[in-house]
Amino acid sequence: MATLLEQRAAAHKSAGDIFAGAKAAGRSLNDEENVLVKKFLDEVDDLDLQIKKANESEMLVKRLGGLAPQQELPAAQTLGEQPAKSLGEHFVKSVGGENAFRAFKSGAVRNLVADEWAGFHVKANTDPNAVGTSFGQVLTDVDRTIVRGFRRPVVSDILGSGAISGTSVTYYTEGGVEGSFATVAETAQKPQMHFVNPTPVTDKLTKIAAWWDISDEMVEDLPYFVSEINNRGTYLLSLAEESQLLYGDGTGTNLTGLVNRSGIQTEAQGATADNAQDTIFRAMTKVSTATGLTADAVVINPADYQTLRLAKDGNNQYYGGGYFYQPYGEDNQPVGAGTPALWGLRTIISPAVAAKTVLVGAFQASTTVYRKGGVRVETTNSDLGKFTKNIITTRIEERLALAVRIPLGIVKVTLQ
Repeated sequence: MATLLEQRAAAHKSAGDIFAGAKAAGRSLNDEENVLVKKFLDEVDDLDLQIKKANESEMLVKRLGGLAPQQELPAAQTLGEQPAKSLGEHFVKSVGGENAFRAFKSGAVRNLVADEWAGFHVKANTDPNAVGTSFGQVLTDVDRTIVRGFRRPVVSDILGSGAISGTSVTYYTEGGVEGSFATVAETAQKPQMHFVNPTPVTDKLTKIAAWWDISDEMVEDLPYFVSEINNRGTYLLSLAEESQLLYGDGTGTNLTGLVNRSGIQTEAQGATADNAQDTIFRAMTKVSTATGLTADAVVINPADYQTLRLAKDGNNQYYGGGYFYQPYGEDNQPVGAGTPALWGLRTIISPAVAAKTVLVGAFQASTTVYRKGGVRVETTNSDLGKFTKNIITTRIEERLALAVRIPLGIVKVTLQ
């Protein structure tokens, strides 16, 4: 098992590697990297506290081992010549007098054999000591690693990203074209064309936020637990963000999400001989036909992905490869790790999208998530009289806007 110093070095190195990777790529840390770096640095702080406590304990041990007796016993009454009066005194005698503690700590402790106890007398065994409940907590090993719940990938991972300085973003989408090219005779009048003015679209920033209270005793005594609470808070923020990016209805402070965005394309699975995989491929074709872009990702519910993954042919063979074999039609070799992608697209399997609904699109080129200020995690003890109650309030929030510059680059697929 790694020592505290080794664990601290590993956590510090992990944080440094993330910084170095971002620097080598010529960019700043993204949101996911910020969360990871904070987690590792919080772990370093927690380990520093453990190391400090361990060092204090070590100093006490050294002081105890170095204490000299207040009064030296006469030669006739030294520990080596007098019978032991207690189990502890006999133990000290057996391992070397005043150096007993040092000997015990170094592991140089002799086993106590029966003949050494010939002259040692103890109380009759009428009330033996037992572990019982008194020492239950002392003998309980506590693993301070928090067992985390499920963390799934989020849709924002596949969208484009950008920064914003104002409170909204306005962009323009191409208008229609009036007239067209045509063949003309010599000296004849040429046809006129007119490009309709582009349509301005404005998407506003919205704020997503929440807060909670923790006592300052918990902050001081259980910093690792507080760190896990904060990490869980940022993850739950990402889920609330995802819900807005997908299904925000545009009313009040809500974003207008992808599913409710005007101008996106739709594709539906037929009720007869059609199947889900063909419907998804037709959606990919729609993206290319309407925009010239190539679809780069698909978002699908776990239940719908399962239906596709378990589909079989007439010979009862899995189209996606069996549980021991490579994809359909290839040599019978052990299947590789990971989840097979649909039609080669990056596949996000997430319950955030409703069952029987699949999103296909050129997400990077068609959308931009604008963030102002990034994710903010702030704490205070001066809110609503909490200073006198030793309560610390933590708040996590972010401001973001979703711009869908090319609505035709997104297709909402409805399955049967």
